[in-house]
Amino acid sequence: HTPNWTSWHVYSADIGTAARQDDFRSDATLPTAWYKVTASEFSGSGFDRGHMCPSADRTSTIANNSATFLMTNMIPQSPNNNQIPWANLENYTRSLVSAGNEVYIISGPAGQGGTGSSGYVTTVGNGVVVPAQTWKIIVVIPNGNSDLSRITTSTRVISIIMANNQAVSSQAWGYYRVSVDAIETLTGYNFLSNVPLDIQNILEAKVDNL
Repeated sequence: HTPNWTSWHVYSADIGTAARQDDFRSDATLPTAWYKVTASEFSGSGFDRGHMCPSADRTSTIANNSATFLMTNMIPQSPNNNQIPWANLENYTRSLVSAGNEVYIISGPAGQGGTGSSGYVTTVGNGVVVPAQTWKIIVVIPNGNSDLSRITTSTRVISIIMANNQAVSSQAWGYYRVSVDAIETLTGYNFLSNVPLDIQNILEAKVDNL
């Protein structure tokens, strides 16, 4: 009942003045037979409704901001993960956009069982899995066109894995940097798969240290 992963692109035109809509709701576009998580299922659980694509990444229009509040964009995220290092990384990523870059982001949950403000659980609501970890990959390129062709072995890629617990906020987000390879091992996914393999192999083995 959570997204396996969420992937999105952010550039300057995505950041505007639309207000945060806070209209958490079920996603009616899911196939008819699929369970549709409701807005209240995390209530009282000790976990936040943690956006994967952040609300603040989509402020160009009210409709675009509202789209981030579909429950298909949410995972049960410990408050100290969601509100502190995870939020700080989101803010840092938008600062890169403000500085003249565009970013491609992939994020998601991994494992099962996390610790929120009310303790450790494996599910909330009607079987919504609480992840053990949250992960994110951010590809940073200067504004331009033909993005794929501009990704080189020196392109900055920021990857993180954070525990979904209350102790995670004892470190800044930078502490949790890993390689893309590490996230591929964790999740079984093949990331950056459209990037030429010789470039992909180099980018995925590096750990950001800027």
